[in-house]
Amino acid sequence: MGTVVSAIGIRALERPAAGEPEGALVLLHGRGADERDLFPLLDALDPERRLLGITPRAPLSLPPGGAHWYRLGGIPTPDPETFWPTFDAAAAFLDALPVPMEQVVLGGFSQGAVMSWALGLGAGRPRPAAILAMSGFMPEVPGFELELGGLDGYPVAVVHGSLDPVIPVEFGRAAAKRARAAGADLLWRETPVPHTIDPRLLPELQAFVAAAVPMAERN
Repeated sequence: MGTVVSAIGIRALERPAAGEPEGALVLLHGRGADERDLFPLLDALDPERRLLGITPRAPLSLPPGGAHWYRLGGIPTPDPETFWPTFDAAAAFLDALPVPMEQVVLGGFSQGAVMSWALGLGAGRPRPAAILAMSGFMPEVPGFELELGGLDGYPVAVVHGSLDPVIPVEFGRAAAKRARAAGADLLWRETPVPHTIDPRLLPELQAFVAAAVPMAERN
């Protein structure tokens, strides 16, 4: 397990890069999990440890337990009263990273995927190097807008299980369709699994992360 770090009211685990970080990989866990849940995925997606790896813990403690990014308000409509404070805290956390956002691959699973869309494409937010959305949806919250303009060639990966009983695959398909229509360089994968990350997709996702942050030139 990596070093525990905290900033702006959000606690996180950090997996150091093997050398000078060439960027960062930030993974946001799903509802009721915690910062340890996706920590092993850091090495799976960045085995050479080129990137600083960070898994934040969602700031809310809600029933039935674990950490939450927002209170459930339906799909695709997070509860606004909890979404907005979390969005502000998570945005401040990302802005305080020692790596600029244009070198950060931002991804997440379930609620973490929802927040990845929000934090990566929210109006006025700096755009990360790429977005990896796993088994989630693009959020619809009063007063909140996604900036989908100017995505020509922008790397986006959306993966979803066709057997997902928690967030139906139609929401993943809709997010992928919107990203593709906006011109994103889209990796879309739908596989016959429930609400989980299909391990068969890891090689493709590893390549996606590697390509999103080009390898630094060495002297």
